[in-house]
Parts: sequence; structure tokens; C-alpha cells
Amino acid sequence: MVKIINIMSRFTRAKKIHFQTVEGRRSVLESMRSDRKIEKLLIFKNIEKGKQIDEIIKTATNKKIEIIYCDFDQLDRQSHTKKHQGIIAVVPDPKYYNLSQILENLKESENTLFVILDGIEDPQNFGAISRTAEAVGVESIIIPQRRSVSISPGSMRASAGALEHVKVCKVTNLNNTIIHLKSKGFTIYGLDGNSKNIYTNIKFTSKSVIVVGSEGKGISSLVRKNCDHLISIPMSGKIESLNASVSASVVMYEYFMNYAE
Repeated sequence: MVKIINIMSRFTRAKKIHFQTVEGRRSVLESMRSDRKIEKLLIFKNIEKGKQIDEIIKTATNKKIEIIYCDFDQLDRQSHTKKHQGIIAVVPDPKYYNLSQILENLKESENTLFVILDGIEDPQNFGAISRTAEAVGVESIIIPQRRSVSISPGSMRASAGALEHVKVCKVTNLNNTIIHLKSKGFTIYGLDGNSKNIYTNIKFTSKSVIVVGSEGKGISSLVRKNCDHLISIPMSGKIESLNASVSASVVMYEYFMNYAE
């Protein structure tokens, strides 16, 4: 047990600079299935076996990833989410993609959807949006470097591992990014609850960008001015608005249904 504690304490110090955790069975499994490097697996020594755990252990063994079996309270101390389900992967800090490189690699005739998150800071929303984005084949999610969500243990868990398969770009200025995307032939659609333009009444172009704002403030005024269309989702209930991730998912699926092959 001393050996385990020493190893874990080393990673506690190291991950503050270079590492973070992926937590929960589904998220760890998706990390194992992706190309992401995994430094170590921390597993509860009495974990209940099943299909997911068996696949994780088998894949880790094949990839020669070190597995450390430990007590539940030790996992709790390493966990950021406190919902680790008895398994944590220690991984390098996440990789963010370069938007210019993504654009260069796109085919001219390809149907392409980007999603921009403006002011969203809740990792649960980010994770849920990422899960839908992966399901409908979004090319990339774009987030600003400041005052924004990031790939974290919380958002990774909320995405059920989908963030392992979605390209996330960090940009310094959303407005400049939108202008650049427009110059590349993309049409920008901003979600705005006050818009009279219902999302089902428009025809998304094959090269589209959906902008999603925070639940409290919506999209910022400068970003709103740079949108080609402001669209809304009709509601008949008593609540004022939908959760940001639900709104984003509704519109992403509308695009998907228009261009699904």
C-alpha cells in the first residue's frame, strides 16, 4: 500500500502542471479507445467487474498502461468530480486544435458544421453539447481562451467521453474568428431567444456555424452583430428559456437532418 500512495502522490504533484484526470467508466473507456496517451489507470481494488471494466483492463494491458489498484478513499482524493465510479485515468493535459489547420484540410464540397460557445462556463453544458456534437458529426467546437469552459475532468465526464473524439479549438477573439469563417464561405447562425426567426423556418447552408451563448446573458452584442441570422426555438411552456445544451442540440440536429447522408 505504501508503494501505491507514493506513486499517487507523485502524480498529484505532477498533474498540477502536466496532467489531469479522466473519471468514470464510460469516459475512461472512450479515452482508451481514442489515440490519447494515458499515463496510468487508478482502479478501486474491489471494483465490480463488467463489460466496460473488462474492456478497459484488457486494452490497458495490450497498450502496456500501468494499472494501480487502490482504496476507494485514495481515488476520492485524486478525483475532481467525486463521481469516479472506482476508476480514474491519469492523462496529459488536453490537446486543442488549430482552426486554420482544420479549415485547410476541409474539402470544398464537404458539408461542415462548426459550433461556437460564447460565454459558456458550465462544464456540464460543455460536456452535453460535446456529446451531441460528436453524435451529429460537428467538425469542431470553438471556445474563447478567456472566460470560457475548457476540457476538464468535469466536462469530460459530462460528455461521456465524447470530448475524446471532438476537435476543440481555442481562439483569442471570437469576433475575428467569425469574420474569418465568413470569409471562408460559412454562414453564421446565432441562437437568440428574442429572435422572431424560428430555426425551422430557415435553410441552413452546407457550411454553417451555430453560435451558442450563456443561459444568463446569451451571445454578446459584438458577436450578435456579426451573425448572419439570429434564430430562436419556439416554446409554449412557462419557463423562459431552454438549457444552453438543449438549445444547441436542437439546432445541431436540425442541421444534421438537412444534410445527413
